[in-house]
Amino acid sequence: MDVKNKKVAFITLGCKVNQYETNAMTQKFIEKGYNIAENGEKSDICIINTCTVTNISDRKSRQMLRKVKEINPEAIIVACGCYVQVAKEEIEKMEEIDIVLGNNEKKDIVTYVETYIKEQDQEINMQDVMEQREFVDFGNITYTEKTRAVIKVQDGCDRFCSYCIIPYARGRVRSRKPESILSEIKEIVKKDIKEVVITGIHIASYGKDFKQEYKLIDLLEEINKIEGVQRIRLGSIEPLLITEEFIKRLNKLEKVCHHFHLSLQSGCNETLKRMNRRYTTEEFENIVNILRKNYKDAILTTDIIVGFPGETNDEFEKTYKFLEEIKFYKMHIFKYSPRKGTKAAVMQGQIDGKKKEERSKKLILLSDKNEKEYNKKYLGKEVEVLFEEEKDGFYKGHTKNYILVYYKTNQNLQNKLKKVICKEVENNYIIAE
Repeated sequence: MDVKNKKVAFITLGCKVNQYETNAMTQKFIEKGYNIAENGEKSDICIINTCTVTNISDRKSRQMLRKVKEINPEAIIVACGCYVQVAKEEIEKMEEIDIVLGNNEKKDIVTYVETYIKEQDQEINMQDVMEQREFVDFGNITYTEKTRAVIKVQDGCDRFCSYCIIPYARGRVRSRKPESILSEIKEIVKKDIKEVVITGIHIASYGKDFKQEYKLIDLLEEINKIEGVQRIRLGSIEPLLITEEFIKRLNKLEKVCHHFHLSLQSGCNETLKRMNRRYTTEEFENIVNILRKNYKDAILTTDIIVGFPGETNDEFEKTYKFLEEIKFYKMHIFKYSPRKGTKAAVMQGQIDGKKKEERSKKLILLSDKNEKEYNKKYLGKEVEVLFEEEKDGFYKGHTKNYILVYYKTNQNLQNKLKKVICKEVENNYIIAE
């Protein structure tokens, strides 16, 4: 097949795992001789990697699938990813879509597309992701976000929180073999990438599916030994991963960034129980204390759901008070949306949209206040920043604990580490000199 002049476009919705997999699929097409279309450029093949984490994600996925066909009416349209995995029958009814692939089929996407081009009437039997037991390894990918590389180490989730559809879209926990991860990172440092981000669907579960005991901390210790890696940043982690023993070992790894994203979801025990989160606020507070005792500059961020079924005014106030006490640096606030197929979708006590909006705004204001107050503590202090890109005469980048810093200079600081002095606080960032 002559593919020299065929262009492939990619659109990615959702999380870093999806972004990582889009990059993997992109490289598969490049290896076969295809050209990759730039943003907005017409293409012969368009691949939409969908997301299903919320109802809004579903809607965006559907809208994008229809919009792409309007822009590229002659293109082969491929729908893949998490929304496809849980809504296959619905998507197959969409006239705009030519090929429908689940998460397990992404690795062989070029084969599916080329078979379709030859035959036009192929029927794809999407695998049941719940039956998948082995990690689908794309090999060495090097998906980068400016100056950092994202490394997918794990897929799937066994937690089954009552609001979450992701276990049904991604399947059970499957861990990537350590040697594959380490090989990819060793290739990454050859490209002068200084920071790696460890990501997955539920990275706290890494290694639980291995026959021999090997956990996330074991992997981090091996990554820390790789020459050339200067920063190791953890993606979102399950709070219960944080124990005295875990931190005792983690504390010895000088390359690990002191930024911990602990997904709390609610600050009320009654709500947490309905969510099936498997910890209490008391346990969570103890986890926070362990981190802050060991890392004086630790920045803690989190996710919070407001308007979960049955969340009374009293329960919300408990959450608000708890969050005031914990003082997260930043909180990502989500208004609960029912997901068909989850327990929470059929729970009594669904909350109206107006009340969700009020609660969301209140927590966003608290988050903004916390962020500014924390940033002010750094005024006059020296910080080391890994600079990412230039805009309007300023280079911006992040400290090891993930504070956003702007620095005015004529130097080219992209992908450079530099110590600067924090001068003033602006919105959600610091201006340095």
